Amino acid sequence: MSKYDPYDHLNISLNSDGSLTRYIKLPTSAAVSEAEAQITGQAVVSKDVTLNADRKTWMRIYRPAKLASAARLPIILFFHAGGWIQFSVANTLIHENSNRIAAEVPAVLVAVDFRLAPEHRLPAQYEDAMDAVVWVKNQASDRANGDQWIRDHGDIDRCYLYGVSCGANIVFNAALRLPEMRPQPLKIAGTIMNQPFFGGKKRTKSELKLATDLYFPLPVHDLLWELALPVGTDRDHRFCNPFVDGPIKEKVRNLGRCLVIGFGGDPLIDRQQEFVQMLVEQGVQVEARFDDVGFHGIDMIDTRRAAAILSFIKEFV
Repeated sequence: MSKYDPYDHLNISLNSDGSLTRYIKLPTSAAVSEAEAQITGQAVVSKDVTLNADRKTWMRIYRPAKLASAARLPIILFFHAGGWIQFSVANTLIHENSNRIAAEVPAVLVAVDFRLAPEHRLPAQYEDAMDAVVWVKNQASDRANGDQWIRDHGDIDRCYLYGVSCGANIVFNAALRLPEMRPQPLKIAGTIMNQPFFGGKKRTKSELKLATDLYFPLPVHDLLWELALPVGTDRDHRFCNPFVDGPIKEKVRNLGRCLVIGFGGDPLIDRQQEFVQMLVEQGVQVEARFDDVGFHGIDMIDTRRAAAILSFIKEFV
């Protein structure tokens, strides 16, 4: 196999029925109950809830173990990375990151285990995001039977959408759909996009310059889009390339506050900066945090970068 066989790089193979075999099995962690947290002294408790039984989607909710009785915490809906095709909110790496956000912001964090491609192609992931927003809205509104953590500890005026890589693409597309969904009384106070994953048929300078990037080479981008986009479409579809669709620019105006985070060694950096430019031109209030040094997904392996990103999120929220 050539050095840049994207299937080889991702450790996957495509089956004849269009599903994937994923050879990497990452360690997972269970949710931590209040009773367990008391015994072990953990700072954050968590629990799993069903989102949509028909779609087999679920969420893991986190909150600080110790709460001031009257305190209302911001609610953060979180969408993980994984190039559309892998990972779960139960993976230890993602679970521990969710713990940190809930403890340090502090917040009620709702981590959404959305459906994966290619078994479920876009817009399935956007639909799962909308389901999650509706779920939070319903819990907050139902004083008798709503989820206690959301109802008693969540601040429905400070709800944020936060996504990493493909998760950032999900929150962008979900945020565009919010006006037609009328999430009131839930108020989306901001959208946080960490290294958003966008693409297009025409290559950018950073994509060409970093085409053989160790972590995220160009053939891998192309394969991930091939596996995620609706069958028969290409990388200039609006789900992948938000710059080609006129109506998207109209909708962008309703986005509200945004935080966009990126790194200079990410092949996607040009697209991310162009994306920020588009938001600014449409009058969106954007905070852009770009660092010249760093690569796509650096925060998954560099604790210092992860801490820096967490401090940006904390400031923004």
